[in-house]
Amino acid sequence: MTENTITKKATRDGFGAGLQAIGNQNDQVVALCADLVGSLKMQPFIDEHPERFFQTGISEANMMGVAAGLATAGKIPYTGTFANFSTGRVYDQIRQSIAYSHKNVKICASHAGLTLGEDGATHQILEDIGMMNMLPGMTVINPCDYSQTKAATEAIADHDGPVYLRFGRPSWPVFTEESDFVLGKAQVLQEGSDITMIACGHMVWQCVQAAEALSRKGVSVEILNMHTIKPLDRDAILTSVAKTGCAITAEEHQLHGGLGSIVAQLLITEHPVPLGFVAVNDTFGESGKPLELLDKYGLGVQDVISKAKTILQKKK
Repeated sequence: MTENTITKKATRDGFGAGLQAIGNQNDQVVALCADLVGSLKMQPFIDEHPERFFQTGISEANMMGVAAGLATAGKIPYTGTFANFSTGRVYDQIRQSIAYSHKNVKICASHAGLTLGEDGATHQILEDIGMMNMLPGMTVINPCDYSQTKAATEAIADHDGPVYLRFGRPSWPVFTEESDFVLGKAQVLQEGSDITMIACGHMVWQCVQAAEALSRKGVSVEILNMHTIKPLDRDAILTSVAKTGCAITAEEHQLHGGLGSIVAQLLITEHPVPLGFVAVNDTFGESGKPLELLDKYGLGVQDVISKAKTILQKKK
């Protein structure tokens, strides 16, 4: 499976398709947007259900408050804006009006991470997984491709409680099926015996490519697609590392507070093994091409391979 022979679609397109689908299935679903309908791919939902769409304009804090009110009235609100504006700009409103009272609001966040690209550091939020993971009762999901984002968008309507759904801007390989997504259950994308790779979002594909390269060197890699970060599928991780004896995590997020920190907390208390991290190391991003930024900030395929080799040496 190579990038040149696989279909590519943006994960944000998966959100748009999923929102349209769940809107047709469930008349309690409503959508809100902070002036970014085109970027969030929400127009198909609006065309079919204009009476269930609320354009709040560039007032994200107000949007979260309106969403909390709609949830109180029994609706299932999906909010849509960039990940930076979905979290950093409105953290107080989410904490006080949504998480604290366990409102059934689906916070849908596009353009996350370095792969936002040319918009630069001010928009490339790399702290959001940690921020949302810390909120009691918040479900946190970072799907890996179009199909999984579409499936997740539909699935969260049936989950009672606040959800943070994170996805991205660029066209990206589509390599899973919608049926592969089960909320709260990691997908074993590939079985292996030498090392476990635990990844979320765009970094799952980076791990797929790294695993193929390592397999040509005789290394057997197990890949866990950890699309649901909270609640964490502890059993999948513990079962895998019991078999392989070592692991790395990979995420388009800061090293501190993200998937790697969460997995490390689990393993140090339950099953200590050599563990490595592929993540952004305590720095902001910059404007650039998505793949070039991943390479520059240590999230390229070669970085995954290098980290895996380092951890395999520690295992010995």
